[in-house]
Amino acid sequence: HVQLVESGGGSVQGGGSLRLSCAASGYGYISACMGWYRQAPGKEREGVAAIANDGSTTYADSVKGRFTISKDSARNTLYLQMNSLKPEDTAMYYCAARAPINIAAMVTATGTRCEFGYWGQGTQVTVS
Repeated sequence: HVQLVESGGGSVQGGGSLRLSCAASGYGYISACMGWYRQAPGKEREGVAAIANDGSTTYADSVKGRFTISKDSARNTLYLQMNSLKPEDTAMYYCAARAPINIAAMVTATGTRCEFGYWGQGTQVTVS
């Protein structure tokens, strides 16, 4: 049974920082593609960042230079370091991993296609 559990969200002022974590269990997927998505009220879910097996990454244009995705395979944990937060970053943030059936994808800088079909319950980030 796959579980993705996010933590680290909260309320911060503009310019502040947060680090999100995603603990993965139930399979060894932390070594495969993992990603972060977010969804703001009234908007569609959008890809924020992804990291592939080879360590290559990709970021949404709106977060480039401010967010950093990383993973700790030994701890089966995915991270998203968010700096210089803006009010438009306010959203529910979801950890994502590959599933037998996938409905979303991001392509990393090396051309690796990361597909996603498992989602965590989300962690709320509010920037004022």
